[in-house]
Amino acid sequence: MIPKLFFPAIMTVMLSAACVSGSTPSLDLLGDPAPVTAATRTIIIAPNTKYVNVTGGDTVKFVVGDKSFAWNFDGPESIPSFDLIQIAPAGVLDHQVIAYVAPNPLYSGDGGRMGHGGHGGHGGEHGGDHGSGHK
Repeated sequence: MIPKLFFPAIMTVMLSAACVSGSTPSLDLLGDPAPVTAATRTIIIAPNTKYVNVTGGDTVKFVVGDKSFAWNFDGPESIPSFDLIQIAPAGVLDHQVIAYVAPNPLYSGDGGRMGHGGHGGHGGEHGGDHGSGHK
């Protein structure tokens, strides 16, 4: 009888520790680095850019001044946003830029009809292709 009670107690402790251990998701849960030549979108990040809108499954090239990097947003839908400074190569970003990640339309169940309107009332005004809308 004791082993049956012991296992749930251990699992509860382990899950609690995982939740408390840090609010920053593991890098491998955010997607994967990609060669800039693989990007299908380009977003220019200006000094005053606060956020960008992307879609799950996108491979995006980010241009910051004379530097750039690319990222494949193939992480789980359970992480709808994160700070790009977590994935940018060292020294590329000098301020917080939140990436709002819309669900991948291939897996959304709506037949790909979801728009790219942004998250949390952001309306997609930032994060447009080739630097449009950065204020």
